[in-house]
Amino acid sequence: MTCLLTLVDGSAYTPSVCDHAAWAAKRLSLPAELVHALGHREEPAAPSDFTGSLDADAQDRLLAELAELDARKAKLEHQRGRLVLDSAKVRLEQAGVAHVAPRLRNGDVLEAVQDLGGKAALIVIGKRGEAADFATLHLGSNLERVVRATSRPVLVASRAFQPVTRFLIAFDGGPSAIKAVEEIAGGPLLRDLPGQLLMAGTPAPAARDRLDQAMERLRGAGFAVEARVEAKPPEEVIAQAMDHNPAGLLIMGAYGHSRIRSLIIGSTTTAMIRSVKAPVLLFR
Repeated sequence: MTCLLTLVDGSAYTPSVCDHAAWAAKRLSLPAELVHALGHREEPAAPSDFTGSLDADAQDRLLAELAELDARKAKLEHQRGRLVLDSAKVRLEQAGVAHVAPRLRNGDVLEAVQDLGGKAALIVIGKRGEAADFATLHLGSNLERVVRATSRPVLVASRAFQPVTRFLIAFDGGPSAIKAVEEIAGGPLLRDLPGQLLMAGTPAPAARDRLDQAMERLRGAGFAVEARVEAKPPEEVIAQAMDHNPAGLLIMGAYGHSRIRSLIIGSTTTAMIRSVKAPVLLFR
């Protein structure tokens, strides 16, 4: 059964992830698959060589205590994970999502996406996770990995949820942007919401034609949309446009370049997710 895959981790973003997921699940009329991945547990460190300082009985006692400590830690992590899931499930149900299936998984979140993402119409994840540095606007380490690993659209939750009343498509004429337009035109997620197509820079005639075609595609599907071109860098234009639309949703293609190239020249995707306060819907 098709579902909405919601990834939670107990971070400060988890309530907002649940609220964004509830909004999307209701608009898409989908059940929510709620997943918390505990991560790969580290193997207990091998004890130092105490030859000459501990006798055999003392070493055995130490090994037993270390094993017991590791077992208690694993049990506490599992209990905490279950509490995170239970709380998230209640939040989704209170928001009106009728069917919520919680899953506590051992292993990496990317493994969960690879195992479960095939039946997901949409994946919802927070901008930052438990280990992220809020002071430096560091993005969650799993975010880019998840987006690059799936062909499904990914909704990146902002820090606080507010109902989406409009949308902005950062349109560059590329395959991901065209895919975004087709998905929006053919689906109920943003039905009846006004929108705008925004192209940055100085587009070639062919790219401008694709912008006009995208606008007509959305209008033909019943959307009230406008299209415009701004001769400025994408990061500047998109950020300004989203500042003027505080209840908006930013839609854009994601990570069009390899990780290596992104390290060298930077990534518009990362810059936008980091800077805008609105939720971001990504397509690859």
